[in-house]
Amino acid sequence: MRTSRTDLSRRQAPAGVDPGRIRLRRAGRIAAGAWALALLVVPTAAPRALDASIRTPVQVPAQVPVADKGYRSAKDALRAGVREYNAGDKQGAARALEYAAGQGHALALWKLGRMYAEGDGVPHDDLKAFEFFSRIADASTDDGPDPQNSAVLGSAFTALGTYFLEGIKGSYVRPNPERAYDMFNYAASYYGDPNAQYNLARLYLDGTGVESDPRQAARWFNLAAEKGHHPAQALLGDMLVNGLGGIPIQRVKGLMWLSLAREGAESRKDDWIVGLYDKNWAAANDDDRAEAQTQLQTVGSIRRRR
Repeated sequence: MRTSRTDLSRRQAPAGVDPGRIRLRRAGRIAAGAWALALLVVPTAAPRALDASIRTPVQVPAQVPVADKGYRSAKDALRAGVREYNAGDKQGAARALEYAAGQGHALALWKLGRMYAEGDGVPHDDLKAFEFFSRIADASTDDGPDPQNSAVLGSAFTALGTYFLEGIKGSYVRPNPERAYDMFNYAASYYGDPNAQYNLARLYLDGTGVESDPRQAARWFNLAAEKGHHPAQALLGDMLVNGLGGIPIQRVKGLMWLSLAREGAESRKDDWIVGLYDKNWAAANDDDRAEAQTQLQTVGSIRRRR
């Protein structure tokens, strides 16, 4: 197991926000294809999840005999796991995925991490999920993102960031905002993961694990917002409408982002987005609302042409 390489050069600051507001469910969303890279502040090395001397490895065998399982390869086991999962046999899927994970298959490790994080067909176990995600992070290289696995890698680093932000109760994983920053920053800048970009913006906005910097927060919110991340659109819109943190007021653009976020709001979990939209829209004048609607229609037209 590689040792930790998370000692990146940057400023430190105490935590200042309830970490429970940034949830692992946001971090777990993943696109089918690799995200376009946003190479803005690329660290020189991938951060390791934990120093090997303090990690308790998850009990996944390094190699499962092919004869016992009948899989020709890790890819064969992964395909079987996907079939069984889609057929509703999640226990069978977990067994197949464990075979592939035992041979270091990144997608199998990621899927098992998600299953344990959500209690999806297996007992809910955040520590096991953390360990599966850690194995992905520790196996990553610094030779440049692998296009085939970049979305999986970015999602794994983002999930680790959330665990470090909150800690895992009753385990050796303690809340560590500085390490959470490292994970989010790496996933956001190296893999362009929109969930990481959103979470990194929240750290800059609230001064958690890094010195508060609203301009950096707005920058990262904007990158995530352009990828359709609705919470990022909502918070960026609010910042622009009100000039929060001393950033220049851009009411029309802010209303446009809030409108996009409102359109993408999902059920009751996004009630806060609806509330933020309603508050800012009601306070705006007629001219700003009309111009925001015009910009919104332009954005929609461009997306349809794509």
